[in-house]
Amino acid sequence: MKYLKVVLLSFVVIGLVFSVAFAAGDAEKGKALFNDPKAFGGEVSCASCHPDGKGLEKSGEKGKKAWANPGGKWLKLQDAINVCIVMANKGKAIDPHSADMKNLVAYIKSLGMKSMPAETPMKSGY
Repeated sequence: MKYLKVVLLSFVVIGLVFSVAFAAGDAEKGKALFNDPKAFGGEVSCASCHPDGKGLEKSGEKGKKAWANPGGKWLKLQDAINVCIVMANKGKAIDPHSADMKNLVAYIKSLGMKSMPAETPMKSGY
């Protein structure tokens, strides 16, 4: 009986780990969408205004409470992305809970990690 409980608990833990990992989105897929001018029925890619994600490095910061773009100020990154898709890309807004949105958000968050300064090694006093 103990063995069965351990096995079942293990499956539950593994399931939770994988669900959290996949819920976060795939930055590589998000980058592909970001660079695709035909994504979301648009005319231009996100990269046409933000080459290599330029200008979005702080968009994925933890604790950020608002995002601004030419369409206004938004309380959610997903809303700011959709405004850009509709206004700048001339595309159709996407479901904020969709895999495509999660992937775009993951890519935008990865941009901030590129701009972080590298840690300097500690100097030894010896």
